[in-house]
Amino acid sequence: MQLQIDKLIYGGDGLARLPADDRGSGKSVFVPFVLEGEQAEITLTEQKSGFARGRVEQVLQPSAHRIQPACPYFQRCGGCHYQHSNYAHQLEIKATVLRETLKRTAKLNLQCELFIHPSPEWSYRNRTRLKVQASPSFALGYYRFRSHDLLPVEQCPISSPLINRAITATWELGRTGIISAALREIEFFADHRDEALLIEASCTRGIPSSDAHQIAEQLSHLLPDVQGAAIFEQPEPNQFAAPKRIAGFGKPGIQYLVAGGSYRVSAGSFFQVNRFLIDELADVVCKDAKGECALDLYAGIGLFSAVLARSFAQVIAVEASQTSHADLRHNCGQEVKAVLATTEQYLQQVSSDLRPDLVVADPPRGGLGENVIRNFARLDAARLTYVSCDPATLARDLRMLLGLGFKIKGAHLFDLFPQTYHIESVFHLAR
Repeated sequence: MQLQIDKLIYGGDGLARLPADDRGSGKSVFVPFVLEGEQAEITLTEQKSGFARGRVEQVLQPSAHRIQPACPYFQRCGGCHYQHSNYAHQLEIKATVLRETLKRTAKLNLQCELFIHPSPEWSYRNRTRLKVQASPSFALGYYRFRSHDLLPVEQCPISSPLINRAITATWELGRTGIISAALREIEFFADHRDEALLIEASCTRGIPSSDAHQIAEQLSHLLPDVQGAAIFEQPEPNQFAAPKRIAGFGKPGIQYLVAGGSYRVSAGSFFQVNRFLIDELADVVCKDAKGECALDLYAGIGLFSAVLARSFAQVIAVEASQTSHADLRHNCGQEVKAVLATTEQYLQQVSSDLRPDLVVADPPRGGLGENVIRNFARLDAARLTYVSCDPATLARDLRMLLGLGFKIKGAHLFDLFPQTYHIESVFHLAR
């Protein structure tokens, strides 16, 4: 059937509607790889009671923003969603999605200007994780779009040049037949200059220690740029605990020079993946912030903590991962009080006498949530900088925070993930 695309929604799909029938207005149809305003011939692939999904057979009236995708795997690979749009329009899509999500979920019409921070469109990732297949023949790649089937890929244009050289070298090694069948995933992490590489790999559970060490040594010699390799045990499905490190070879981490400092990032630690925007992100999060006490929640390896320590008398950084916490202590030293705890645990236990001048929160995709915000309210903090990677949980949390008397003083959209639907934002709140 022929349908018109009304708009794009979070997740990358276009929204269209089936023709109205005697039961009322037509239900929604979600269609990937389209742009708003386009007329397209659509085949329905799934029908539910409240919505349907479709596949584009032919774009009949293309958008003026439509371009030829640069990656040969686009639409087959599940990693990218917007390569068919020029980059300027990708930014417009994300700004519109963010505003609409805030309006729909938080009943919030953003009054202040939304500052957009673009990225170079390609080669921006400093960290790339791929699946490994040993039989019936070696393959390295990503999951196919909306499936768990492997799509072999020999290049990834959103990954850094060094990572792409590592992908090529892994294919060459794999074709020799000497890569262990126990290897399931491999992740490449490149430093600030794209000159040093750390490899993290996951292997099947129960692999003998000697075999794991052999894989680590093998991967550490993949390229001269490799500083070290770490092997982790593949977690069980729905396992939320940190993966178990079972072997290593070479250096356990790399040094990343950014935001005016040098940061140790060990295998297993979280770090921002867009190598071009980290300085700018740290500057916006910490800019003009000063006072007696700052609290950095979900602190990771201390990217923001170290910057805040330059302008606050006391900085308290809270991190739940033991690996990231060790890096946090190393990177910030005595200037920052590093606490090993979840944010919820820390806020439940902290004295109500603590009155931070600023709280920085950079939670995972699930956001802060009701329990954290309820305990956060006890701090009576005057300012909060919220770094979000999911507009839906951001909007949910902002609704509660505005109910506590906070007002939005600044809003920024960082495009840390060009060619994809993912949205990173920074909101400055005060009361």
